[in-house]
Amino acid sequence: MNVALISSICSVIGTLIAVWGFLRLTKKDDRDSVGNAVRLEAKVDYISKGVDDIRLDIKDHGRKIDDIDRRVTRVEESTKSAHHRIDELINKEGE
Repeated sequence: MNVALISSICSVIGTLIAVWGFLRLTKKDDRDSVGNAVRLEAKVDYISKGVDDIRLDIKDHGRKIDDIDRRVTRVEESTKSAHHRIDELINKEGE
């Protein structure tokens, strides 16, 4: 009877140790998961800020291109006007 009792006690103790180890391991896994989630969230926030900065840069470049387009249009109009004046001067000298 003593052997059966000792065997049962050892089995219960072994089961308790196994359950304790399992719970400890799952808590560690949960902490690791939380840590990974926090790092992942920080990286996503960093990428989001980078995308916002790029978006602002693109808008700024768009405004600069629009400004250059307006200036080129004025230069073309001025050039066209200058050609007409030059043509008039050439016609006057030819007469």
